[in-house]
Amino acid sequence: MADPIQRVDVAIVGAGVSGIGMAMHLRTRMPHLSFVILEARSAIGGTWDLFRYPGVRSDSDLFTYGYASKPWTDDDAIAAGDKIVRYLDEAVSEHGLHAEIRFGRRVRAASWSTADATWTLTVDGPDGSERVEAGWLLATTGYYRYDHGYTPPFPGLERFGGTVVHPQHWPADLELEGRSVVVVGSGATAATLVPALADGSASHVTMLQRSPSYFLSLPRDDRLNRRARHRLSPMRAYTWTRRKNVAMTACFYALCRARPALMRRLLIRSVARQLPAGYDVATHFTPRYDPWDQRVCVLPGGDLFAAISAGRASVVTDTIETFTEHGIRLDSGAELAADVVVLATGLELLTLGGMSVSIDGEPVDPAGRVVYKSAMLAGLPNLVFVFGYVNASWTLKVDLIGEWLCRCLAHMTRHGYDIARPGEPDPAMPTAPMLGLDAGYVRRGAHLIPKQGTGVWRVPTRFREDERRFRRDPVDDGVLHFSRVQPAGR
Repeated sequence: MADPIQRVDVAIVGAGVSGIGMAMHLRTRMPHLSFVILEARSAIGGTWDLFRYPGVRSDSDLFTYGYASKPWTDDDAIAAGDKIVRYLDEAVSEHGLHAEIRFGRRVRAASWSTADATWTLTVDGPDGSERVEAGWLLATTGYYRYDHGYTPPFPGLERFGGTVVHPQHWPADLELEGRSVVVVGSGATAATLVPALADGSASHVTMLQRSPSYFLSLPRDDRLNRRARHRLSPMRAYTWTRRKNVAMTACFYALCRARPALMRRLLIRSVARQLPAGYDVATHFTPRYDPWDQRVCVLPGGDLFAAISAGRASVVTDTIETFTEHGIRLDSGAELAADVVVLATGLELLTLGGMSVSIDGEPVDPAGRVVYKSAMLAGLPNLVFVFGYVNASWTLKVDLIGEWLCRCLAHMTRHGYDIARPGEPDPAMPTAPMLGLDAGYVRRGAHLIPKQGTGVWRVPTRFREDERRFRRDPVDDGVLHFSRVQPAGR
């Protein structure tokens, strides 16, 4: 039988880096509030538990990707997925969150009642349908589908006689000994996979890309942090390194946007220095767009370039005409033989984990709403929508939203409020997708994600600007409206 109805102050959907981070803030700053974490999978970690492909790692340094209150003490600044999961598990244990997590619970629908100031969640659990009632709903579900990634409609794919895998569902028993591997894609996942596979037992690895991406090589460890740890306490060394890396990342992004031609030359020149003399950098590593129109991929220690220089990996820039029984025929007429093809072709976007939302019985499309302060959605009461940065560490935003939410809850407690609802923006306000990237997955899914506008409706790309909004601006800013339920309500 299903569990009885559970009533909590806050329901958190998702036990990944965002959900755990929000729970840490609630436990520390609002210990009197009850909360539950509803996780569809059987383990914590989100992305870092889902992806099991060789070499899976962060694309940000862990001194900024880690939580502000929990130092990252490992020597690896760019860390493997299993290390990140261990770090998250430590955070859960240190804050006593294990008892609050309900695994195998997928939230199918969320219905708000204004009269009761309550969200009622319909949850698919291991024993059937369940219901959870909460005053607040925190959607910490990430931004992409977990059940499958994006696979373009490649001609002839069904004819291929080898093995086809997607990084999102990597087989634990995949045999690569002596086999030739083609990785289709040029983004962060492909750049991670190629050197990891090249260091393994595959006979050769080829990265097949339609167009090049920008790459930035960074050291695997942070030498300044290592020195700081010898002179300062772990927390002070971590805080100092975190501030340094936030500033460096922000400076790099600002330069890319302000001086794109200069940064383009510097990035491409850096790539050329790490490849053999005469390598065709113009074809394989010179993108057609400016830096940070799409993500700049980080390479720890330049591992991709090392694999290419050693002859264990190669890059082919071309488009696919069709798959054949033994490989891939390209539009240039060349054919790539392959025993294994890895489709590192991207993600499919998904808002609020796919749950349906209604307000007082009326269905709501979250994608049609405008984001308020990067934290809530216009017109939706008591719902926080956690979405991190795309040009910096995701967790920086998680910490800011967690602090701000606790400020908001404390304000409501002091004044006896039950409901916090962002107003509606001016209909004449210009809007744009909240993700300011020109990446393929963003273009494909732009209609699935909320929009941004101007003022408090804009999604800043700079941490310092968000820091001011979340930490210094008043909670009661005239846009976020507070109210109480009627006496006959809850």
